[in-house]
Amino acid sequence: MLTPGSFGTPNTAGATRVLLLGSGELGKEVAIELQRLGCEVVACDRYEGAPAMQVAHRSHVFPMLDGMALRRVIAREKPDLVVPEIEAIATDVLVELEKAGQRVVPTARAARLTMNREGIRRLAAEELKLPTSPYRFVATEAEALAAGQVLGFPCVLKPLMSSSGHGQSVVKTPGDMPGAWRRSQEGARSGAGRCIVEGFIPFDYEITMLTVSAVNGIQCCPPVGHIQIDGDYRESWQPCPMSPKAQEAAEHIARTVVGNLGGWGIFGVECFVRGEDVLFSEVSPRPHDTGLVTIGSQQWSEFALHARAILGLPVPPIRLLRPSFSVALLGWGDGVPSFTGVEQALAVPESHVRLFGKPECRGHRRLGVAIASGDTIKEAGERAHQVAAAVKITLK
Repeated sequence: MLTPGSFGTPNTAGATRVLLLGSGELGKEVAIELQRLGCEVVACDRYEGAPAMQVAHRSHVFPMLDGMALRRVIAREKPDLVVPEIEAIATDVLVELEKAGQRVVPTARAARLTMNREGIRRLAAEELKLPTSPYRFVATEAEALAAGQVLGFPCVLKPLMSSSGHGQSVVKTPGDMPGAWRRSQEGARSGAGRCIVEGFIPFDYEITMLTVSAVNGIQCCPPVGHIQIDGDYRESWQPCPMSPKAQEAAEHIARTVVGNLGGWGIFGVECFVRGEDVLFSEVSPRPHDTGLVTIGSQQWSEFALHARAILGLPVPPIRLLRPSFSVALLGWGDGVPSFTGVEQALAVPESHVRLFGKPECRGHRRLGVAIASGDTIKEAGERAHQVAAAVKITLK
């Protein structure tokens, strides 16, 4: 039983044990922050050598959607906390285990609803009455085409279960729908299936409201602006300039969604901003890739905030230290990555480099991130791009 403020010693009978479901670069940072607070970390993922496995005390390899395997690992490890770090997990098993007394972060319901875009969109738009883009759920290419004709072209087609833009397309004309539908079925996390068609919103910019729910209440970090290409994060900056009215609306949306989902931890609430109007897009009940910028910008990164919150510790008022900017380091091609130019990258003032340690690249993959701070977002952005340009990635 987890007692807030009380921690055992890793690899002993009294350890405070945390099981990560998903062990990518975000999970790696969470694992490090948990270990700083004396936790024993067990990392799980579908492949060997995932980033968080490289720093965890132990690891297990199995498909996250395999409910029987998930049960076996949880029964074996007997964790104080189960922490989902990806979307595609056997959430029905988590719901059952939570009912039996297992702590799931933030809650099994949150993991289940946000795993599937249909669940979270219906919650936000239909139950919570938050503003969103117009949408239709579809099961076939013909239904997707009909939805596009109702919502208008261009529109956006997304699998109900995917991440990092996999399977997502902007469908500009009816003739583009067959190819977009094929990509949606190939890119879905759990195989072919239902999709969401969204009306295209001519927004001014996108933001992530990193929102932490802890024992002492809910707080929003300063807004994070970001650029995504085909749904995949490429750049982010904090703070993102917003009018007071728009920021108030974004914080209201974030607090409403997080308050309904419940539990403790950090949530990445994505919104579209058009003038002073803010529309809810998606939410992740875990650290968000755009939040990597908080490594340079905040007194406590999103990962440190997540660790504190899920362990039942109070989160002090969130403090922005410096305007900061992040640029994803992408590998293109197939092979095992290696990196040069890191010394030049770290010669840039106020710079950070994170190389994730992913064992291979196939097609294109985010392999690291460049982060820099400055007196202004402009200066931080210029520095972050210098850092990113200095790091050369070779695949062998």
